[in-house]
Amino acid sequence: MSNEHLMLSQVSIEFPTPSGPFKVLDNVNLNIKEGEFVSLIGHSGCGKSTVLNIVAGLYEATTGGVILDGKEVTEPGPERAVVFQNHSLLPWLTAYENVELAVKQVFKKTKSKAEMDEWVKHNLELVHMSHAMHKRPDEISGGMKQRVGIARALAMEPKVLLMDEPFGALDALTRAHMQDSLIEIQARLNNTVIMITHDVDEAVLLSDRIVMMTNGPAATIGDILKVELPRPRNRVALADDAQYNHYRAEVLKFLYERQHRPEDKTEKKSEADVTSIAKGKINVKAA
Repeated sequence: MSNEHLMLSQVSIEFPTPSGPFKVLDNVNLNIKEGEFVSLIGHSGCGKSTVLNIVAGLYEATTGGVILDGKEVTEPGPERAVVFQNHSLLPWLTAYENVELAVKQVFKKTKSKAEMDEWVKHNLELVHMSHAMHKRPDEISGGMKQRVGIARALAMEPKVLLMDEPFGALDALTRAHMQDSLIEIQARLNNTVIMITHDVDEAVLLSDRIVMMTNGPAATIGDILKVELPRPRNRVALADDAQYNHYRAEVLKFLYERQHRPEDKTEKKSEADVTSIAKGKINVKAA
């Protein structure tokens, strides 16, 4: 693994408003190794999606920048594929055709028609969607649509897979199945993954590191938690695992006690509140 695979260096971004520039991110620094799974978590408005969009090349940082394998990121490219919460499939195309569209964009000069056909089917098989490859989006469930969206992204053979709350709109059972599929796929392909999530358990289950963002405006990285749980990970086995629950509590403590920038003097939740949340006594979803 290279230590210089993906680097965010002193990334800040401002957007113009009628009342003057609005700073969304301030001095974000992060190095990500090849094959690493990193989750971004924080309260709404902390700039998580903005970080993802800068890495994707959809936004340009006001200062600082992103380096991928020695090259500066200045625009979107197939080496960085994005999976959104909304599957964004073209409704008039089948699952096969939606994936095929991406494959043709990337490989039309390097793969034959037969090779592209085989590659489309291979990626649909990776996400367990071979049986529904000829169905259109309105003929399949929400979870199946997300599977096709992931297959389409993987079919581009990206160096970095960027996921913006990919399972946020799914029911709990489907979400669990999708998380398990993602664990399986990442183990097979060793892609570098950056995922935004609001779900603490999801972050701990999937990640090698959890990047916790401070509140905006001028949000930055508040803390980074290294998750040293052996892989493959089993959600049932981890439910009573002391180390898993320690990581979970650490993220919750940040979200409910330390989410403000160090220089901000704000009221903190009591230790009793944090303990209750960590034990699941208070039903709060990390925003």
